[in-house]
Amino acid sequence: MGKKKVISEEDLSDMVLPVANDVLGIAVKLLGYDRVLVRCQDGHERLCRIRGKMKRRVWIREGDVVLVSPWDFQSDKRGDIIWRYTRAQAEWLRKNGYLTI
Repeated sequence: MGKKKVISEEDLSDMVLPVANDVLGIAVKLLGYDRVLVRCQDGHERLCRIRGKMKRRVWIREGDVVLVSPWDFQSDKRGDIIWRYTRAQAEWLRKNGYLTI
C-alpha cells in the first residue's frame, strides 16, 4: 500500500470564494461530532455541520475562517461548512476586502 502523502497548507493553491448566498465566518466553538458554532459576517451565529466530504480530510479548529452555506429553512440559525481557509488564504481574504470580521 505505501504511506499516505501529507500535503502542507502552503501547497494548497486552489481557493473557493463565496457565491450566491454563501457567507464567510469564524469558528467560535467546537461542539463535538460534526457540529461547530460559527460567527458569520452577516451578524448571525449559526450552528453549522461539517460536510461529510470534509469530515475526515479537513480538521477545523477554533478561530479558523470557514465558508458557510446557510440551509434553505432556518437560514439564520443553521448551515453547512463547505470550505476551510488556510491562514495565508484568510489573510488574502482580509487584504482584498472579502472578510471584515
